[in-house]
Amino acid sequence: MNGEGRRVLLLGASGTIGLAVAGQLRADGYDPVCLMRADPLRDGCETQLAGIARLVTDFADPSAVRQAILRAGADALISCMASRTGAPEDAWAIDYRAHSAVLKAAQAARIRQMVLLSAICVQKPRLAFQRAKLAFEAELIASGLTYSIVRPTAYFKSLSGQVARVRGGKSYLLFGDGRGTACKPISNRDLARYLVACLSDATLQNRVLPIGGPGPAVTPRAQGAYLFAKLGLTPRFRQVPVRLIRGIASGLALAGRLSPAASRKAEFARIAEYYATESMLVWDAVAERYDADATPEFGRETLWDHYDHLLRGEGADDRGAHALF
Repeated sequence: MNGEGRRVLLLGASGTIGLAVAGQLRADGYDPVCLMRADPLRDGCETQLAGIARLVTDFADPSAVRQAILRAGADALISCMASRTGAPEDAWAIDYRAHSAVLKAAQAARIRQMVLLSAICVQKPRLAFQRAKLAFEAELIASGLTYSIVRPTAYFKSLSGQVARVRGGKSYLLFGDGRGTACKPISNRDLARYLVACLSDATLQNRVLPIGGPGPAVTPRAQGAYLFAKLGLTPRFRQVPVRLIRGIASGLALAGRLSPAASRKAEFARIAEYYATESMLVWDAVAERYDADATPEFGRETLWDHYDHLLRGEGADDRGAHALF
């Protein structure tokens, strides 16, 4: 415990990563205060946040944000807040504008440090939410605050959508042959420990920090093979052509010129295509390839540990917007 009662403002505490960070802050001796939207808490959040101070604000109102942050009396800030859908309007409202309002309010309140949970996919930005995240990253770097920008590779929950499918005797869906992309996923607990460590570890400050869990990097095909082996089933893979997703995205983009609803669906199709074709690893811009060896590792929990946990029926994933299958 090295927090020594230091008050830390936490954004995004009702999400799965945010909840883990709230618990880690308390375990390490910090005094967390959660700044939250007025939305009802998800099931289980009330219990997990019991005893932690909470403030509710309207993130679209810079004046309200400033007043709430002044009331909090914190000297450091961790943000796990993110747009829930990735839709352009949501991304720019939350990933950029809400964060920008928070940053300005934090400067006015003389908060000295900010830890930002970002995403490794911003290395090759093609989507609205990636551009919004990068816009705020640049603003934070230029702010004068001590900063840590953490870009995790992938979350366990985003790779768990087919566990029930395989257990039910169905095939494992792959984009292409399932060998073209890979990642080093990190658990909620390990990521929370890393984010909180940024508050006190000077080697993690004023840096952009890509981070994964324990290696090696795993492909979608390897994920499916592990599930079949653990369940004692003959592997059954079904390959979905990537060009099918591209075709859907292109068709929706054309329709989106006349229909806002189709335009939003087109963005979701582009998001699906992105994750189907890009690895969540450090991108080597010189060699123009993803580099698993250059992708840092942290923590103890592996994706296989998580799969074993789910297969034993000891938990369930609240994937929300991560639900692809």
